[in-house]
Amino acid sequence: MNTRGVQMIISESLRHNRVHFLLLLLLVGGLYASIVAGMVRDWYHDSNFSHGFLVPLIAGYFLYRKKDEIKSIEVTPSNLGLPVILLALALLILATLGSEYFTLRSSLVVLIAGLVMYFLGMEASRATRLPILYLLFMVPLPYIVYDAFAFPLKLIVTRLSVDFLQLVGITVQREGNFILFPSVTLEVADACSGIRSLLSLLALSVAYAFILPTTRIKRWIIILVALPLAILTNALRVIVTGILAQHWGGAAAEGFFHEFTGVAAFALAMGLLFAVGWLCRGTES
Repeated sequence: MNTRGVQMIISESLRHNRVHFLLLLLLVGGLYASIVAGMVRDWYHDSNFSHGFLVPLIAGYFLYRKKDEIKSIEVTPSNLGLPVILLALALLILATLGSEYFTLRSSLVVLIAGLVMYFLGMEASRATRLPILYLLFMVPLPYIVYDAFAFPLKLIVTRLSVDFLQLVGITVQREGNFILFPSVTLEVADACSGIRSLLSLLALSVAYAFILPTTRIKRWIIILVALPLAILTNALRVIVTGILAQHWGGAAAEGFFHEFTGVAAFALAMGLLFAVGWLCRGTES
């Protein structure tokens, strides 16, 4: 690929070296085809990571927003990209041998970053940093990490729910992540812990923060507010479910209503996130 020693902007380089770039794309695609296919199956079968379908689209939108700036960047290939490429390939090999899927899938993002740096240069790498790093949101977390966050979140949601129910005069006790009513016992499971909505909400809050014209500090506020919103809306879900279960039995906490309250809690969290974004509008920096 003859990008070195020839001064041209990215749009010219893509036209001039289109065959080479296509071959490179096919090589990377062939290398990661089965890996990406497995990741897509996880998105489809595991609702905890279904937001993965949106992540490449949002990353593509980030690229589209900066397409004119990126196309006009002068190509200055950097050898600093070579160790990044080698790191990605090393991660790919080691993760394949160890069957460690998070590292295996994340190596694709590292490889893309290294290829951009090596063939197009540091300026192109900086300009595409956000969409490339955003792709990490599409990689499902290892369940050891997932469980490490889910358990304390379950306890927090349970405590908040019980404290509120007791505050409004409902007889209830807490044992771990179980809520004990006089006539029924509810378990705050992973689905009610907020971890599922937190993963999706965090990915969307980052996208929203960088799409919205605002300051750097306010962007961080929009991103960080995802955690308390996920906790509070899921606590509200548990509170409503608990009140209904107390009056109509455990069936009120199962089936359609359980799924409906999950959707409603996430919709409420999204609405509150957009409200925070509206309040954080300001001069972009």
